[in-house]
Amino acid sequence: MLCPSSRPLACPRALVTLLVAGLLVSLSSLAPVTSASAATAKRNITFTRFAGQGLAAGHHRGTLVRDGAIVFGSRAGQSQYAGRTYERARWTAPWQTSTFAFTELIASWSARTPGDSFIEVEVRGRNAQGTQSSWDLLGRWAAGDRYVRRTTTSPQSDDLASVDVDTWKVRGTGGLVSWQLRLSLYRKAGTRGPTVSMVGAVASRLPRVATVAVSTPTRNVGTELDVPSYSQMVHAGDYSQWGGGGEAWCSPTSTSMVLGYYDALPRPSAYRFVPAGHPDPWVDYAARRTYDTDYEGTGNWPFNTAYAARLAGDAFVTRLRSLREAEKLVAAGIPVVASVSWGSGELTGAPVSSSNGHLLVIIGFTASGDPIVNDPAAKTNAGVRHVYDRAQFENAWLPTSGGTVYVIHDAAHPLPAASTQANW
Repeated sequence: MLCPSSRPLACPRALVTLLVAGLLVSLSSLAPVTSASAATAKRNITFTRFAGQGLAAGHHRGTLVRDGAIVFGSRAGQSQYAGRTYERARWTAPWQTSTFAFTELIASWSARTPGDSFIEVEVRGRNAQGTQSSWDLLGRWAAGDRYVRRTTTSPQSDDLASVDVDTWKVRGTGGLVSWQLRLSLYRKAGTRGPTVSMVGAVASRLPRVATVAVSTPTRNVGTELDVPSYSQMVHAGDYSQWGGGGEAWCSPTSTSMVLGYYDALPRPSAYRFVPAGHPDPWVDYAARRTYDTDYEGTGNWPFNTAYAARLAGDAFVTRLRSLREAEKLVAAGIPVVASVSWGSGELTGAPVSSSNGHLLVIIGFTASGDPIVNDPAAKTNAGVRHVYDRAQFENAWLPTSGGTVYVIHDAAHPLPAASTQANW
């Protein structure tokens, strides 16, 4: 089992419920299929972002928008955490109406949390009958770990939806038609509070299929980005309090490769706790800064993008419909971190025979459209680069994680134009 801290959305080989790394993973939250032809069914995905002046909308209780970010203005309430009292300010986003009945939602954000401060991100939704869910906590987050334990809280399965680590899953197959985010900022009295420059969410309704038909490459092939190669395996046995390195650190290792590409790795002072001479110490730092204490792993998707956003400029979780969209991002100079899962013999050339959840970086495409990846599961940095068969890769990615990716980019590499149903 590789990278147990990164879990698949569903099983690509059997329409069953699995127990993966101690978490229940079910296909029931995907849209149902009725025939084999549904393998080409529509993949409904939208990403909604609140940033800049868009943060002025919604309802502010103690929060302000300053320089394009939500800041703590005044106390609107207080809460207890770990025996300490915190002042609270809160912003509630406007309701968002979906053009389809979505079955899953993943939020992500970009924030700074100076000193003893932190944020909480919550979501609620409505179905077509007008029934409204409770608020569900998607994450309690701080950049550091001195005061606050960065965590999610699963499953919160009390009404219309439940939380599976970082993914909000609607109960049944009917889906929800609208959703709303709530952002709470916490600080100690008289101290600086958090600053949030972006919060958003990807909502999706995906066909429940075991396989997908391979996509046709676009003209955006034949490109390979100069992304550094880091192996997660050289960290085996590192820091048990943050997952223990090795097979558990595919996500922070992949995130670090993309940050290295942008020359946005943390300063050496940040990872001075790592012994001198240790390989790629910024990976250990990334693991520390992405660790989810409730999940007990570093594969929390939005915790990784929140870490990356502080260093690169912008990062978020979304889902792609096929490698054609990944080609568009790579052509814009943006490598893509993808969540995959495969069984024995299903991904030729992979460093390990199978994985129930793994993160790697798409860094380019061959002239024929096969993805070129930096796969951190290699034993050494020298063995990280791989070329995978296009059809095998899409089937290890789309039916399993739903095409989940981290999109991380800096100001020099703006996002390309999105499709009509925008997913970035």
